[in-house]
Amino acid sequence: MRGQNAAEKNLFQSTLLPAADRELLAGIMSEQEKLQPTDAATRHLVRRLVDEPDRWALFLDIDGTLLDLAATPDAIQVPLSLPGDLAAVSGRLGGALALGTGRSLPYAGGLFAPHRFPIAGLHGAQARRADGTGSVVAETPALAALKHRLAEETAWMEGVLIEDKGAAVAAHYRLAPAYDTALERIMRDFAEEAGPAWVLQPGKMVFEIRPSRADKGEAVASYLEQPPFMGRLPIAIGDDLTDESMFALANARGGRSIRVGSLSTATCALAKSSSPSSIRSALATVAATNARKTAAAS
Repeated sequence: MRGQNAAEKNLFQSTLLPAADRELLAGIMSEQEKLQPTDAATRHLVRRLVDEPDRWALFLDIDGTLLDLAATPDAIQVPLSLPGDLAAVSGRLGGALALGTGRSLPYAGGLFAPHRFPIAGLHGAQARRADGTGSVVAETPALAALKHRLAEETAWMEGVLIEDKGAAVAAHYRLAPAYDTALERIMRDFAEEAGPAWVLQPGKMVFEIRPSRADKGEAVASYLEQPPFMGRLPIAIGDDLTDESMFALANARGGRSIRVGSLSTATCALAKSSSPSSIRSALATVAATNARKTAAAS
């Protein structure tokens, strides 16, 4: 896909590596050669969170990272044990765990109720801080009208799903991959019409028009300026192009970055994990280890 490949190339080339190393990574080594094996990535993740809980802050994407992708956005399933495991890991880290997602903040927050984790929604345009305060970007009348026209213009594309995110709108084509080029053109035109406050964000089988003022990397940087994240090294875990900015931020701050899933595109992540189930297993291991440590200390 032309737009996605260009965006990925720009993100990859913007990482804070020396020019010679950047050229070596981009031109010589394959994706798999520059990434650590899956078992090593998750093993190292568990060790860091168990042995050095005061050193690290954990930032997790949701769809495709914590949760398995589904045919439609509303078809995702949250494993029963996951919210409790996240809460246990958050407790282990003194609360230094946040979620970052393209979903709206209210929707993402509801996935893990009754727990109220810090969450950056709409790729960072919305935020809930560790102290419970935050901000939610409101839908403008102009965007509402644009979304209505977008739904009309794509109505003939059977299988294309328009997701209304409030202050953003996404067009999913997982069920209609043949429309990728036509849909990209339509979404690019609508994004240009929306003006400089909005930007086209490609992703896995999706194009999204979102607020341009923030991305996940900026969201991570903002959290790192706030307690309890302040003074810690970031670990960023995601699966998509939308997560590359937080990978780059984590790398630049001396932290770690893990890309989840198969690698068909360039990434600046330093390690890979095979699937969301591997990440969930690592979190469950940390939660169980923390429970044992707590029981032994009591």
